[in-house]
Amino acid sequence: MEQSEQHRHHERTTEPLQLLAPGGDLAAPEQWPADLARHLEVGADSAELVRDLYRWMRLTRRLDSEAFALQRHGELGLWAPSLGQEAAQVGSVAALRPTDQIFPSYREHAAALFRGVTPAQMLEQWRGVSGCGWDPAELHLSAYSVVLGAHLPHATGYAMGVQRDGSDEVVTAYFGDGASSQGDANEAFNWAAACSAPVLFFCQNNQYAISTPTRLQMRTSVHQRARGFGLDSYLVDGNDVLAVHAVTKLAVEQIRSGAGPALIEAVTYRMGAHTSSDDPTRYRDQAEADAWRSRDPLTRVEKLLQARGWAPPEWLGALEEECEELGVQLRRACQEFGPVELGGLFDHVLAERTAALSAQKAEYADFVASFEGVA
Repeated sequence: MEQSEQHRHHERTTEPLQLLAPGGDLAAPEQWPADLARHLEVGADSAELVRDLYRWMRLTRRLDSEAFALQRHGELGLWAPSLGQEAAQVGSVAALRPTDQIFPSYREHAAALFRGVTPAQMLEQWRGVSGCGWDPAELHLSAYSVVLGAHLPHATGYAMGVQRDGSDEVVTAYFGDGASSQGDANEAFNWAAACSAPVLFFCQNNQYAISTPTRLQMRTSVHQRARGFGLDSYLVDGNDVLAVHAVTKLAVEQIRSGAGPALIEAVTYRMGAHTSSDDPTRYRDQAEADAWRSRDPLTRVEKLLQARGWAPPEWLGALEEECEELGVQLRRACQEFGPVELGGLFDHVLAERTAALSAQKAEYADFVASFEGVA
């Protein structure tokens, strides 16, 4: 009963849970909710954990900035930046088991890196080389879903299968505040709750559905709406990697024990554009962006590391080199990609190719051949 009451405390919270303030100040353990304290006690023995979380955040930011530059140089068709959302992704994915299946949307670059996706594999979809650069079964990471919210019913269905297999696997689905308005999202919430499916819905509320701010797209927050479907829900500061990590560990523990699905709303901010084809200056002012930049998720961890003496100069130097090497690998991957043969797309539409599909492929091949010899 005590644990249940503590758990429900998070559902009634009106302010996002924060353990690490923007200034780098860490809340004293006695100020933490009791059920979270046992999941993340930051003390003298926690330097390795904090460094590891910071490392993945830095690598993600380096990947993001390099990929955006590559798109601007014409090497990628599109890129969806994750600038500002590193803590929400790293804190949550680090709390999962390697065998917990993840269903990402299209900007979960930290989750992909953490699961072992290589730089070349990361860029394949954005380059148009393939529909997915990695094996979802091997890495327990499904392909990016560009269609808004379409992957949420898939995650719920997968979780229902896990449930029937008798496994204690927890399925995690990432999505944004805009996707929560999709019918697919609401159907997924309802089915997951009705079936007590072991799925964690992780909403990165980055304040904008492309150009529409949250104040215009919804009257009730995502975590409050989730309770209406019967989901346990949590509200957390999405720019606080320690709070996200602790809350995710708690939610996953509850789900794995058979308590049913849950939703975490991580309040964060998309500091960059929605995608490389977007201009955010057309719908938000600089003062707002500057205010959120002062809450940069990386900066607050850097201040904590510095204050506690947890980041020796040699460790920081090695991390800087690792980030630079990641950038080199990304650029090299783009240079080594060969030409894209679009005819191969017809081979992956259906499990068994139909006569109509074969005819379409042949027609496309004839169309391409008609350009041979044309200057």
